[in-house]
Amino acid sequence: MKGIVFNIQHYAVHDGPGIRTLVFLKGCPLRCQWCCNPESQQVEPQLRYFRSRCKLCLDCVASCPTASISFTNGEIHRSFDLCNQCRSKECVELCNHDALTVTGKAMTAREVTDIIALDIPFYRNSGGGVTFSGGEPLFQYEFLLEVLRKCKTLGIHTAVETCGWASRKAVRGVLAFTDLFQFDLKIIDPDMHQFHTGKSVHPILENLAFLASQNAEIWIRFPLIPGITDTPENLTDVIEIMSRNDLRHICLEPYHNLGREKYEEHGMDYQLDRLGPYSPDQIIGYRDFFLEQGIMCEIL
Repeated sequence: MKGIVFNIQHYAVHDGPGIRTLVFLKGCPLRCQWCCNPESQQVEPQLRYFRSRCKLCLDCVASCPTASISFTNGEIHRSFDLCNQCRSKECVELCNHDALTVTGKAMTAREVTDIIALDIPFYRNSGGGVTFSGGEPLFQYEFLLEVLRKCKTLGIHTAVETCGWASRKAVRGVLAFTDLFQFDLKIIDPDMHQFHTGKSVHPILENLAFLASQNAEIWIRFPLIPGITDTPENLTDVIEIMSRNDLRHICLEPYHNLGREKYEEHGMDYQLDRLGPYSPDQIIGYRDFFLEQGIMCEIL
């Protein structure tokens, strides 16, 4: 079985207990305006252009079968509307400076598991393991399940970072092979959630309630987005949902725009240029808010 993986990171310490390996799978049903991994949204591999690496050799212009790459006014221009992500990828093969690359690679479950297994000594010494992220790992449910099974046969602690927008079949299927769910709560108000993510919040809340009813280990991940998720109303709603499901661990993810360049590199529009980062004091204030509610709170 093959899946589309766009990154594997080693020695991660912020995505679950201990030292962990992060496996990023492509594909996500949500379109969160603040997404810092826009390359994860489409499940198919995507062409990526690094303008800073380009030496203007123009080999890619000559090789493109759809004329989606052009040279005007001293610069390379890419039309992501014309580009058909062709399988030949001649432009990538001809680029000797890695200005053109492909985000996403088809890998077998065995290939991914073999890479994860290289880090087993670090897991044993730190209480770590593997964390599957994305995108939304459950978007490639059957592939994720196969890798989870293989990891459990090796005695590896497993975690899944999920936005919660998935079928009950997928959630139920991975439950027996997942030691920790890092579950996103973003916006509880249905209209606001639909506007800022493009999807209904109801399947997310239903899957969270299901996992809680099955006594799954759950850590809530909460993105702090100025004026969007950090409103008093939304903070109160998040506390209420956590209390209803008897959840006492939350990880705050303060807004940043470090993924902004990825949007340009993949021909996508970044929607939150107007926002700036939080100050350290502001972040600590939100942490203290949750601590006062009796909730264990980490800042990622």
